[in-house]
Amino acid sequence: MNLDPQQLVKIANMKMPFGKYKGRVLLDLPEPYMVWFARQGFPGGELGNLLRMLYEIKLNGLEAVVEPLRRQHRGEKS
Repeated sequence: MNLDPQQLVKIANMKMPFGKYKGRVLLDLPEPYMVWFARQGFPGGELGNLLRMLYEIKLNGLEAVVEPLRRQHRGEKS
């Protein structure tokens, strides 16, 4: 897995644009939801790539590595 720093920042700050967890930061998505995507198929495009990477991060217990990349100012747009 290639860990692109810019993608990691997006995972730590971008909000889920649809579904049950719409509006939740990707890093905060529950692991069972990521497993569901892995079984059903990830969406296409950049979001799918980010979710695929997040799945691997959660699967390997690496959330603590990404956590420091959260923006300090919660008012910033993601």
